[in-house]
Amino acid sequence: MKILSPAISRLARLRSNSIGLWVQDPVAAQREVLQDLVTHAQHTQIGRKYGFHDLFLLRSFKQRVPIHEYDQLKPCIERLMQGEQYLLWNTPVNWFAKSSGTTSDKSKFIPITEESLHNCHYQAAKDVLTMYYNANPESDLLTGKGLVIGGSHQVSPINEDSFYGDLSAVLLENAPFWGQWVRTPELSIALMDEWEGKIEQLAQSTINENVTSISGVPTWTLVLIKRILEITGKATLKEVWPNLELYIHGGVSFVPYREQFKKLMGEPIHYLEMYNASEGFFAAQDSPDADGMLLFLQHGIFYEFMPAEEYGKPNPRTIGLDKVELGKNYAMVISTNGGLWRYLLGDTIQFTTLYPFRIKVSGRLKHFINAFGEELIVDNSDKAITIACERTGAVVTDYTAAPVYFSDNSNGAHEWLVEFERPPANISEFAYELDCALKSVNSDYEAKRHKDIALRMPIVHNLPKGVFTEWLRRKGSLGGQHKIPRLSNERKYIEEMLFLVTE
Repeated sequence: MKILSPAISRLARLRSNSIGLWVQDPVAAQREVLQDLVTHAQHTQIGRKYGFHDLFLLRSFKQRVPIHEYDQLKPCIERLMQGEQYLLWNTPVNWFAKSSGTTSDKSKFIPITEESLHNCHYQAAKDVLTMYYNANPESDLLTGKGLVIGGSHQVSPINEDSFYGDLSAVLLENAPFWGQWVRTPELSIALMDEWEGKIEQLAQSTINENVTSISGVPTWTLVLIKRILEITGKATLKEVWPNLELYIHGGVSFVPYREQFKKLMGEPIHYLEMYNASEGFFAAQDSPDADGMLLFLQHGIFYEFMPAEEYGKPNPRTIGLDKVELGKNYAMVISTNGGLWRYLLGDTIQFTTLYPFRIKVSGRLKHFINAFGEELIVDNSDKAITIACERTGAVVTDYTAAPVYFSDNSNGAHEWLVEFERPPANISEFAYELDCALKSVNSDYEAKRHKDIALRMPIVHNLPKGVFTEWLRRKGSLGGQHKIPRLSNERKYIEEMLFLVTE
């Protein structure tokens, strides 16, 4: 089987020549992508609305086409889901990727076209493999199988011709037949919806495979690793799978998980970060020593970058690659071969290098918790607090929340500090109602909480009155314009507040 490695390495080098073209001339590559997108969509409903037929300058494109958030595209997407076509793109849309919601919806549905499947998601995945083989020419990665830990939603029909599922399910369902040869588990297990059973099936069905790579969100991967080690009695995955060489991760920051993975995986293992979402495959590490991920510039996505401080302005300013600066927070605005036009993704990124353009994900435009892939936003938490108060008779003055990360002995959780004007009779009952409310407003949180597999019950503290005020005072931030951060994806603020309680 090892004779495959030199052949794969040669193929990787051939593809790397194509990658090199857009790396060397990124601005021209992006100009070509935009013209191709506009040309394809000129006879669609949106193309006719904004006059794509005579759009030749980026300046005109930005003047004519407004920046869209999901709620503004939702009516059009709903029509697509009911079978109308050629609204946003010039080929049929029969697949939709279900992902976490907006301020007004529990879930959102992103159109997936043939072009976005093959020229974006699949091509980018192949380019990740190319870059890995370039960095590791002696790799035996494809002499074994890749263990894919997918999402939690089955593929479901909308009507006779249209279907939805989370992105991993859509990609697996549409993958070419030869993809079955190089991955594990079998499709029926990969698409299972019930996570407790799925983890068990994943573990039992893959233990005796020759697994050379694992890809998945760190949260679920940790759960699976622990179960496999429990079944086998081994100390590390390298003892279970001696040829394991790569873990591919993304979706949430890997920093809090790195030491746990190092302990449980064994050595040597390569780690590779990717940045892909329902809306597109955006970037991946091109070198283990590189700071950040290489931005993919010729995969059917045209990028604009909105300085974070522009968000919320009536006509926010966006810039191109030739104007970006290192270390500055930008919100990504994308136009894609999936039919998204000047779509505000919601993520914020920073450039770590220029020419080549490498990025890292720095957060979201709004406060959030996404330590476990739950993508909890302030609108969710505000609604959930309100519901919990209604159900327990409590009145909340203020609150903040942050993650509690996985440990050797327990799963993750959310920790909440709440100041009550009128506390509930039972804080445990309040925590229960808060948890139920969060599940009702956020489908990703609901999935992570299923049977406590990834997230356990929230930890809620009845904070003494005045702690938040004292924290603001010590920050020099007392006043009407300064507020307690509702959600944070790190524990810095919450630890400072807890310290005040114990002082």
